[in-house]
Amino acid sequence: MSVRVLPRTAAGWTIAVFGAMAALFGVAGLIWPDLVLGGLGFETVAAQDRASGDYTRVFLAASSMASLNMGVYYVVAAATDWRPFIRFTVPFRLLTLTVFSTLVVLDVAPARFLGVALWEGLGAVATGLALIYDARRR
Repeated sequence: MSVRVLPRTAAGWTIAVFGAMAALFGVAGLIWPDLVLGGLGFETVAAQDRASGDYTRVFLAASSMASLNMGVYYVVAAATDWRPFIRFTVPFRLLTLTVFSTLVVLDVAPARFLGVALWEGLGAVATGLALIYDARRR
């Protein structure tokens, strides 16, 4: 019995690419938190200069671990062609686009954070279009 690792569908490929990127971003956030914070436009503050109640690094570690885990889930879904999961991601990634964009518009997050929102939104659209393509191809 052979195990298929590569995705079999266009939608699977979009999910695999997103999953690999999410996993890599998660690892980066765990190893280089200041690089990730700075890249997103957040101010970086040295550990010794943080206020006692500043849990930015803890929150980033938790978010990074969630990104790593989510990335693995996406890669597994792509490898197994788990269609319900792949379809499920589209509306929730569009919701993420909406929430993250709103944070930027409300000036809660810096403008560079819009890149994360757009990454989610473009990925959702790509997966949605790939699902349509795959359905027509069958």
